[in-house]
Amino acid sequence: MKKLALAVVVTMASSLCAMAASDVTKSPPPAPYEQVSKLVKLPDFLPGMGALFVDPATLPAGPFLAYDHGGKLVSTIYMLPIKDLNPDKRFDNLAAPGGNVDHVDVYYNAGHPGVPEPHVHVVLWHVPAADEARVAK
Repeated sequence: MKKLALAVVVTMASSLCAMAASDVTKSPPPAPYEQVSKLVKLPDFLPGMGALFVDPATLPAGPFLAYDHGGKLVSTIYMLPIKDLNPDKRFDNLAAPGGNVDHVDVYYNAGHPGVPEPHVHVVLWHVPAADEARVAK
């Protein structure tokens, strides 16, 4: 009986972990994520990126979760400060909270509200390249 109870607890815990991992696929994601436009002066939806959410404790790097107009997760974005891209700093074990990554884009950004210093955007796309249009406008 104890083995059966343990098996049930383990199965339930595994299911809860799987559900928690998928919670970020729809907007709004669960705490500790907050809408970026509520934290800094930015629009609710940024063309080319989407509606962004971040755990403020992870700033400036993120991960930022980006959603399309329908509230579906399209990408996970890291904003890595240029000053930290040196031999003394590492960014290890960066998570992809949205699950599978279809492709990755990396590009420079001179800074913006919330991350004012120059940085690199590392975009982990969870959708095919053709579906990036979901956040184009």
